[in-house]
Amino acid sequence: MLGAAGYVAPRHLKAIRDTGNRLISAFDPSESLGIMDQYFPDATCFSDFPAYSQYHNHRHFVDYLTICSPNNDHFEQIKWGINHGANIICEKPLVLDPNELPVLEELEERTGKRIHTILQLRLHPTVIDLKKSITAGMISPDKKKNIKIEYITARGNWYFNSWKGRMEKSGGIVTNIGIHLFDLLIWLFGSVEGVELNHYSKKKASGMLELQHASVSWMLSIDQDDLPEDCIQNGKRYHRQLLIDGVEYRLDSGMEDLHTACYREILSGSGPGLQDAAPSIRVCHMINELSI
Repeated sequence: MLGAAGYVAPRHLKAIRDTGNRLISAFDPSESLGIMDQYFPDATCFSDFPAYSQYHNHRHFVDYLTICSPNNDHFEQIKWGINHGANIICEKPLVLDPNELPVLEELEERTGKRIHTILQLRLHPTVIDLKKSITAGMISPDKKKNIKIEYITARGNWYFNSWKGRMEKSGGIVTNIGIHLFDLLIWLFGSVEGVELNHYSKKKASGMLELQHASVSWMLSIDQDDLPEDCIQNGKRYHRQLLIDGVEYRLDSGMEDLHTACYREILSGSGPGLQDAAPSIRVCHMINELSI
């Protein structure tokens, strides 16, 4: 695992353990790898990447490399992992620049290795039910739906002092927070026909997304002042609401074990790969270009 001391790493560590697998090694430049005691105390740990790379130059039995590092590192680390004989499980986004996707496609074809990503909202119970309704025609794909989505996940000051708060490293709020939502919407309602940006700042963004079967108004925020009053009263730091033609679908709960579900799908050979990830990467890139 690369980036084993980061914000999302515990979800991956839990998923590796709960799917009955073993973590061989972990790297993180922060040296803060005490979390290994909870999951894989026998994993060999490194804070120096050349030493980590040298260690794996002599090991040929690693099946997967998990990548939880800053977004701008993913492209080079995916290539490194495949060249060391591993399949890849990479946090979103696989890359920040969609022009790098063909390079990874060629690498897959040449080596026979697979590059997977984590698109956990596709496995949310509410979303699974939605997908079944659309497939069964209960929610007709022939008539464009009017969709409103609000995704507020309050973050403290640490966020802006980390790589997540730096556009060149993370891709900003649209990529950090929004990419899962855009993937979800495209997966449910078809390809992108138009993109519009109404507001963009470090803490929030909003706009319109025209899809094949839906017109979407979206808003993303990490500002706690945007939380609805009921969230504040209940001590919640998130608000995830999806409205389809005025019908509410909540995404506030059921998130806890989705990474484990993703791992099970990937390890069974059916998890999302490059082609699945590409459309939302392109949308985020287009929106970020509009923000300049």
